[in-house]
Amino acid sequence: MPVEPLSQKEVEDRLAELPGWSLDKDHLIRSYRLGSHFAATAMVVHIAQVQEELNHHSDLTLGYNTVSLAVHTHSAGGAVTEKDFEVARRVEDLAPGHGAH
Repeated sequence: MPVEPLSQKEVEDRLAELPGWSLDKDHLIRSYRLGSHFAATAMVVHIAQVQEELNHHSDLTLGYNTVSLAVHTHSAGGAVTEKDFEVARRVEDLAPGHGAH
């Protein structure tokens, strides 16, 4: 089943519900700072589990004590879809447990 791109207004409305997330061209993006490299690595593993559960994989970058995501839907021509917002919401839910801010 194809995934439909969201309109600019739909993207803006959904972003308003996700503080810290923004739109960069056709990607939802967010970076988190954590207390240590180990904490950042643990968060990356947790995000990878979420992506696997949703079968929706984003660009995920691990820094010394940072984690960054760039999310979009390849099957929708690289546009932002509801699937991207589901990843973002799930990551927001798990971030506090890792001490991310």
